[in-house]
Amino acid sequence: MTIGLVGRKCGMTRVFTDAGVTVPVTVVEALPNRISQVKTDKSDGYRAVQVTIGSRRPSRVTKALAGHFAKANVAAGHTSREFRLNKGEGDALATGGELKVEMFKAGQIVQVTGTTLGKGFAGTMKRHNFAGGMKSHGNSLSHRAPGSIGQRQTPGRVFKGKRMSGHMGVRNRTIKTCASWKSMCPATCC
Repeated sequence: MTIGLVGRKCGMTRVFTDAGVTVPVTVVEALPNRISQVKTDKSDGYRAVQVTIGSRRPSRVTKALAGHFAKANVAAGHTSREFRLNKGEGDALATGGELKVEMFKAGQIVQVTGTTLGKGFAGTMKRHNFAGGMKSHGNSLSHRAPGSIGQRQTPGRVFKGKRMSGHMGVRNRTIKTCASWKSMCPATCC
């Protein structure tokens, strides 16, 4: 994994290309990430950089975390994240430093990871885009029903992974995109 930046989604907007085409974009607020610890193979058994973002009152931080932040000489943050480092990566990073948006170049391909919106318990039409049953003729209370879910006596069960109703959303998703607002598009077209 490479060094990243922790941000917060602010909302959505749109930008216009030179051809006049509107492109929907997600606005991410990426404040400076303060480095609270640099982990090494020798001391921790693996290489990583730990960052904290946001601000938190000192009275709302546990004594253990307060000592951790004091040792790094950084202000207490409301969340901490860790990025694993490969060999030769992040050698210039030091505890107490900051990671900023300037580390990305315009047009650079980046991976954006986030948690999807929670939809709760969803039926098969919403969750898996099933077509549903007939709307008028020969149908009684089965307009949004999933239909058949298996075979007969053999195999006598429903296979695992069958697309059915259930919890939808609140999953980690990653998408590749450009780091420039002028070309916010999937990485395949850049």
